[in-house]
Amino acid sequence: MPAQERTGIWLIGARGSVATTAAVGLLALRAGVTGGGGCVTELPAFADVPLPGWDDLVLGGHDIVHTPLEKRAEQLAHAGVFGHSVFSAVRSGLAEVDAEIRDGYHPATHTGAQADAAARLTADIRAFADRNDLARVVVVNVSSTEAPCPHLPEHDDLDALEAALADPTRAVLPSSSLSAYAALKAGSPYVEFTPSAGITLPALRALAEREGLPYAGSDGKTGETLLRTVLAPMFSARALKVRSWAGTNLLGGGDGETLADPVTANSKLESKARGLAALLGGDVTAPLHIDNVPDLGEIKTAWDHVSFEGFLGARMSLQFTWTGYDSALAAPLILDLARFVTAAHAGGQSGALTELGFFFKDPLGSDEHRFAEQTARLVAWAGAL
Repeated sequence: MPAQERTGIWLIGARGSVATTAAVGLLALRAGVTGGGGCVTELPAFADVPLPGWDDLVLGGHDIVHTPLEKRAEQLAHAGVFGHSVFSAVRSGLAEVDAEIRDGYHPATHTGAQADAAARLTADIRAFADRNDLARVVVVNVSSTEAPCPHLPEHDDLDALEAALADPTRAVLPSSSLSAYAALKAGSPYVEFTPSAGITLPALRALAEREGLPYAGSDGKTGETLLRTVLAPMFSARALKVRSWAGTNLLGGGDGETLADPVTANSKLESKARGLAALLGGDVTAPLHIDNVPDLGEIKTAWDHVSFEGFLGARMSLQFTWTGYDSALAAPLILDLARFVTAAHAGGQSGALTELGFFFKDPLGSDEHRFAEQTARLVAWAGAL
């Protein structure tokens, strides 16, 4: 793509931990105060891919909270997600990003038809593109996980969906899907980084196809599930029968508070379970718990116990613990995805970008969960862009 093309990254949940860390990271990369650690697109395998440079990316977004981005970044620095020296180096730039954040859709406070809310969100994205002279805007959902979305007939048919959106007595779409609809109406590619419904609804995927827009998702793969996609194929390849795979996730911060609700946590649990079953070639006893531990703050710890059986029925086990800052793991992937999706859109690709399943627990349009195979597909796809 031409070097002068500027790309917008519009973040849903723009003042959350992941989005704030992504903003700090992008500004730090531009300023040269950090390297590309954690950024897949900085690996030598992608050196010749026509990706937008760090200086070509402009941030904006929607959020329903109003804590200034600078204040949120300061909190994350105190929590240890990044150093105070990094925060000091990018502090002034955060105010510029914050100026590009607009009020998001809040179902509890919105009155009138959802179509009106969608029109406002769409107008915000278009105005952002115009203000900043952007060739395109990639919309990425990094907002809090929603409860599972009850299926409605309108979710399967675009005409029926748009008729329902115009009805002021109905709320046919969850917030994530309304944001996806608005993004597509604005002509923007879309990335669903959460396990929320987002663009997964058939009517919205049909809209993306109709508009010739690429999309990717869902549920970013950053920690425990990343390890599972590496380790599970090992058992299958060595003919070792996994009898059970139990896991416990301990986390604090905003995610911990959100996922303390069992109904909301179910979205995350379902996403994780589907991937494990696919990796092991069938259902396996796999209890998984997510517990809110406020004292942990931004740190997330995952503990897994794998019981397996080998030759002559010998019983064995594997245990591992993963402790990390989830925002620091997720934020570079947001930048990677925006860069890859930009290149795909510039290259005329549309529909589900299945090769980006590398980044997700529940990859749209693909049943491949094995990490090595996903990596090979990503490298081959990117090399052809």
